[in-house]
Amino acid sequence: MLEKYREQVLDSGSHMQLTRRHFVGAALAATAGASAISVLAAARPMPPVPPAALAQARAHVRQDERPPLLDEALAALDSHSRQVARRDRLALVDFDLTSRLPRMHLVDVEGGRIERSLLVAHGSGSDPSATGMLRRFSNDPGSNASSRGAFVTATAYYGKHGLSQRLMGLDPTNNRALERAIVLHGAQYVDPALIASQGRIGRSQGCFAVEPGEIAALMEQLGEGRLIYASKLV
Repeated sequence: MLEKYREQVLDSGSHMQLTRRHFVGAALAATAGASAISVLAAARPMPPVPPAALAQARAHVRQDERPPLLDEALAALDSHSRQVARRDRLALVDFDLTSRLPRMHLVDVEGGRIERSLLVAHGSGSDPSATGMLRRFSNDPGSNASSRGAFVTATAYYGKHGLSQRLMGLDPTNNRALERAIVLHGAQYVDPALIASQGRIGRSQGCFAVEPGEIAALMEQLGEGRLIYASKLV
């Protein structure tokens, strides 16, 4: 199933629906930092997705088309229900895939589909040889590695990487995320042009770094109080 999924990510450009049809999301115009922050600040909590809807999301997709980590992400949504206020959408980061492929998937939980997918960096400490593949996770300060587990999106801010969003780690494997300043941000080293020249994008210091032109729209879609689940199977 994992190989089938990898082929689909590559063949479809990762804009895939979790049914037989492929979903091509409409392009979202990137907004200025201040306006994006105001949108996030004004966002109202949405009612939680009932357990029946989560069960429907699991049953809705074909087994050979779903990302292998989707069940783990939905289970995390269940187990962290008290900390994750908004459960209509989640971000799933599949670190089984190489960094040259879009591997951060925005998942519509109720609809059971991937809305869109993005390139995302992993930490240099997770890939010391710069192969483009994540080799290990760490929760240790100074490791510059990515952490495994469930995160919940917190406040937006404007920092050294521009528009960014703080994350809270919800598991023992990532509960130092705030201490380590593991955040969601845009970065110039997440650039498709690098894939052609070096076969991979750049590495972060453990943060979820995406293309600079994607960060405002991504943060608007996630807002505060939604789940980001990052892991790998192998």
